Amino acid sequence: MMTSIYVGNLPFSATEDQVRALFEQYGTVQSVKLINDRETGRPRGFAFVEMEPSAAAAAIQHLNGTDMGGRALRINEAQERAPRPPRRPR
Repeated sequence: MMTSIYVGNLPFSATEDQVRALFEQYGTVQSVKLINDRETGRPRGFAFVEMEPSAAAAAIQHLNGTDMGGRALRINEAQERAPRPPRRPR
């Protein structure tokens, strides 16, 4: 079972490799997913990282608030997305 970590306040210039290298200090990174805007394709400034639970806990504890590209990262365990209400027909 992997733990999903939310990484917020990323600089828009951050790459998957940079985020992976940051988290690999604390254990093996299963995946890194940078989130882009659906319409523009530009980075939205956050990502999700998957790691083993013990490594994830250490990474969250040590990396929350650290500086990356002049921005203080906000790092915590990702929460399940609440279900959206059904869309109204147009």
